[in-house]
Amino acid sequence: MDAVAYPDSAVIDFINGNLIPIRIPADDPELGPRYKVKWTPTLLIVDAEGVEHYRTLGFYPPDELIPSLLLGIGKARFNLPDRPAACECFEKILAGYPASSLAPEAVYLNGVSRYIETHDVANLVGIYDRLTAEYPGSPWLTRADPYRFLKK
Repeated sequence: MDAVAYPDSAVIDFINGNLIPIRIPADDPELGPRYKVKWTPTLLIVDAEGVEHYRTLGFYPPDELIPSLLLGIGKARFNLPDRPAACECFEKILAGYPASSLAPEAVYLNGVSRYIETHDVANLVGIYDRLTAEYPGSPWLTRADPYRFLKK
């Protein structure tokens, strides 16, 4: 990642504007075992208490790294719970990176977040409809399939 993703100016700007990056060697005697780092690169999104909310393993090119980090930030905010802030992250993926492999998951989590906030089943139906229309081959459509039965 040092050769391709990290030197990318968009990645640098995103990380500097949204995260506190910390590089930990996989063989770090304390943090390696604590976070079960077995391979590099392993990227973690943790909160201020060090609780892990998201993990990736392996290389991401720049155009997938930013959506991956946005997804991780969104999941952390979802878990806090700050679902409106989580939706902002998921919507940034959908607006800025609609072709990303992570966009279908962002559709799903965005709709679930909105449903939890509003209890409006239209948000769940919207997940199914959007995934059917835009990401029909996604495994996230399989997870959303039951929501089709909520259509009126």
